[in-house]
Amino acid sequence: MFTEVRAQERRVVGGADAPDDLAAVALIARRTRCGGEPPVLLCSGALIAPDVVLTAAHCLAIFGPEGPHEVYLGQVLLPEPEPSPRGRFIRVSRAVIHPDYDAATHAYDAALLRLAAPVDVAPFSLPDSTSAVPVAGASARVVGYGDTKDARAPSGRRMQGTLTVTQVEPAAFRAGPSPSMSCVGDSGGPVLLRDGAREVLVGLTVSGDVACRDEARNVRVDALLDGFIRPFLDEAPAPVVPTLSPEDLCAATCSRDAECPSGLTCVSVDGAPGHCLLPALQEGSFGATCTEDSTCGTGGLCARLESEGDAACRCFTPCAGPLPDPEPVDPPGSGDDSGGCASVPGPSLLALLVLALRAARGTRPSSRR
Repeated sequence: MFTEVRAQERRVVGGADAPDDLAAVALIARRTRCGGEPPVLLCSGALIAPDVVLTAAHCLAIFGPEGPHEVYLGQVLLPEPEPSPRGRFIRVSRAVIHPDYDAATHAYDAALLRLAAPVDVAPFSLPDSTSAVPVAGASARVVGYGDTKDARAPSGRRMQGTLTVTQVEPAAFRAGPSPSMSCVGDSGGPVLLRDGAREVLVGLTVSGDVACRDEARNVRVDALLDGFIRPFLDEAPAPVVPTLSPEDLCAATCSRDAECPSGLTCVSVDGAPGHCLLPALQEGSFGATCTEDSTCGTGGLCARLESEGDAACRCFTPCAGPLPDPEPVDPPGSGDDSGGCASVPGPSLLALLVLALRAARGTRPSSRR
């Protein structure tokens, strides 16, 4: 996540753990299997209300704002998440991107995520005075789960470091190492400035130089407040009462997502009646609770209907017959390590994620994190 550049050695070392920054979260792809697949780290994020996370808009580019996302609260996500209650997963029920977001320049590179349930974690303080804004020369603290540029310290661990603000713009600011630097996977993570006795969320990491050594670009949170953050916080979450049962999804059809249980998506192909499903699985029904595939009989698998809980894992039976054997997945740390994505559930998604991250990190200064 953070890199320290020493003038004499010119080598990159890791930053410090951030065990007390409970409101700094990881954004991941929604998990579909209960058999030990490692999470897919997409980005970092900042909890700003019990059920709202602020992150970077480009973090949603791979799956889209309607795609399957979760957030993780805990110190260690990879290679294996901390068990509950230290580590906790919450499903994202809604995501919105800032209307003025520009992917090419990272202007207003911000998104808001509504969680399916509130969490009992104190959110970061939002700026509410002119003193809680970035100024050139100020020392800022950044937190995230991204790349450390150190093979001995892979991404997926919540870490912190210190930057110095170098340039301030109306809706963004730049920062340099002092001695730390944000990197791939830290996008959407909090940038904090001390305002008296408290720390205030003044920015979000959104991009930087390819080597993660010289410059970080951050969106100013105070520029997002009036037209984006506050209206979303004031908005009462729409009650969602699904009408379809997870046990009957093969027999039932749907016309919209709200009819589907546990945030599943209503998908219709070529005008056929829609079915509720997870994007990573074909159509199927969720039956008895399970802990592993072997308990689900021939052709079934133990799939994750919800993010966590006693009934989260259910035996999944596809409507169209037995599922093919899953293709092997390279273990975390093997092959091409692009930092923000430590692992993926299958080869096709692997290619998509790697290509997206390579394109995002290929130019300066608009390389995504």
